[in-house]
Amino acid sequence: MPEQIELNPATHITIGTIGEPGNRTFYLQGSQGSTLISLIIEKAQAAMIAEAIEGLLSDIASDHPGLVPTDDVAMLAVDLRLRDPGAELFRVGNLGLGFSEESKRVIVVAYALVEEGLEPDMVSFWGTFDQMRGLIDHTRNIVKSGRPICGNCGESMDREGHFCPRRNGHSH
Repeated sequence: MPEQIELNPATHITIGTIGEPGNRTFYLQGSQGSTLISLIIEKAQAAMIAEAIEGLLSDIASDHPGLVPTDDVAMLAVDLRLRDPGAELFRVGNLGLGFSEESKRVIVVAYALVEEGLEPDMVSFWGTFDQMRGLIDHTRNIVKSGRPICGNCGESMDREGHFCPRRNGHSH
């Protein structure tokens, strides 16, 4: 039976990396009390999480005026540092996002990458609006701090350039 872990509420949630650009490992990490969960994600998944959270917070603000705080004072207290990830629980295959009106929390759900037909393990991180707002800019900065992106194909480029499939095999 697949493992299902809920960090509700997550006292800490972040996205971070270990390693040098071009050789970084991205982590989605959260904790509740002494329980620390580290999951490996892809760079594209990190960028997608930031965009999806921003869209969800915008939708919530439209549907429930005044519910999502707009001041940045509380966000300053949000700790977004990556803690020593130790052994990761799993590599993420799929992600989901939701909102609980009852608890006023945003939920990031991560499903393990598994072979087709198998049920994946799952971790859900329940975060406050402030945690999620802080995570948006933090994650975007981490994604941007890596290798530059090719304007033709959208792939990451090495310092020496890269083999661009859209340039008919010529270096960029």
